[in-house]
Amino acid sequence: MEEPEGSGSLGGNEAPGSISETPRRISREQLFVLISAASINLSSMMCYSILGPFFPKEAEKKGASNTIIGMIFGCYALFDFLSSLIFGNYLVHIGAKFMFVAGMFVSGGVTILFGVLDQVPDGPVFIAMCFLLRIADAISFSAAITASFSILAKTFPNNVATVLGSLETFSGLGLVLGPPLGGFLYQSFGYEVPFIILGCIVLLMVPLNMYILPNYESDPNEHSFWKLISLPKVAVIAFTIISASSCLGFLDPTLSLFVLKKFNLPPGYVGLVYLGMASSYMISSPLLGLLSDKVPYLRKWFLVLGSLITAVCYMLLGPVPVLHIKSQLWLLVLILVINGMSAGMSIIPTFPEILSCAHENGFAKGLSTLGLVSGFLGAMWSVGAFIGPVIGGFMYEKLGFEWAAAVEGLLALASGLSMALFYLWEHSRKRRSKLQNTLGTEEERTALLSDES
Repeated sequence: MEEPEGSGSLGGNEAPGSISETPRRISREQLFVLISAASINLSSMMCYSILGPFFPKEAEKKGASNTIIGMIFGCYALFDFLSSLIFGNYLVHIGAKFMFVAGMFVSGGVTILFGVLDQVPDGPVFIAMCFLLRIADAISFSAAITASFSILAKTFPNNVATVLGSLETFSGLGLVLGPPLGGFLYQSFGYEVPFIILGCIVLLMVPLNMYILPNYESDPNEHSFWKLISLPKVAVIAFTIISASSCLGFLDPTLSLFVLKKFNLPPGYVGLVYLGMASSYMISSPLLGLLSDKVPYLRKWFLVLGSLITAVCYMLLGPVPVLHIKSQLWLLVLILVINGMSAGMSIIPTFPEILSCAHENGFAKGLSTLGLVSGFLGAMWSVGAFIGPVIGGFMYEKLGFEWAAAVEGLLALASGLSMALFYLWEHSRKRRSKLQNTLGTEEERTALLSDES
């Protein structure tokens, strides 16, 4: 991995052994990268989550059905998917710093424009403008996040999971602050104020990042996304990412409506329901990242158990009627807290697992490969984030929240079982290969002894 001139001891053009020790104190450049990444994680998650408590209700007033609301949430992920593939592939050509700053600038502007949608005529015009702004926000967000992941992995090559897990604290903080802040501002000042305030905060971060973020350069990669997805391990992990993202996206158009209808809470308090899941995700992510780096063997257990626990959580969210458990607010919040931890188990280990698999299969250790992995991760996340809200909105309308959540839980169950079966197959294959090597060595040794005799 290459570095700009004058950077510290994390250079990638050195021999592998020369980067085996990471300095205990981070350099000034690394500190600036952490600040930049934290700013985009915080602002992007606030922009994403602020809609949850009040937008579905506002969109219903404007003539949008539950299915259309789900599609408005879901189209964000669809275009995030497409743009992540493009940005990941052309990261080196565009430039990581430019992609990061430009994405943040456009995202801030689009967030402000979202605040004037209440002035748009009801019906098709309102719906069309919602789709247009969500698409623009998705493209800008994918540019900034793809660049952010690549820069982080470039700057901290030996502690990728630890750094990403620690920065998920800011993602969780954004998820924590977004719904209650958006709900209370909406309740106190109306529809426009939450978006205008948040959009202005994002725009103010742009000049800061232009100044502190370092420039990285690298040569284009000869490998492609198709080569990456053709690796069996990467394909199974991709299913896990899609499942985790879909389960979280399912809650966007459904949870607030369910809580409003079931427990009669005001919009400001609906945002607090999201707090449990976001808080537990925020707190558990740094520890999961540290364990993923220090004890790589645990990653497979995190991926398997995270999906299985998520499946159980979604069966109990309603809860599903066949369990004959009464729906209570405290139980819902408790399940969301557990779900936040299981989501971290499913998400945090994926980047280092895919990256190590890519390196084992001939991908170069440079910014170009990091861009591919970052874009791929973002694209797979977006597939689930598209499926979750769209199918969730449809199932909520047809089946109700209890059964819809249970069906969503089956996807998490399938991904957990698929991941477990793959690791069992991989373990047996390695064991068989080791046994064959041992037998081959013994045969060579016997032949040598026979020749000597």
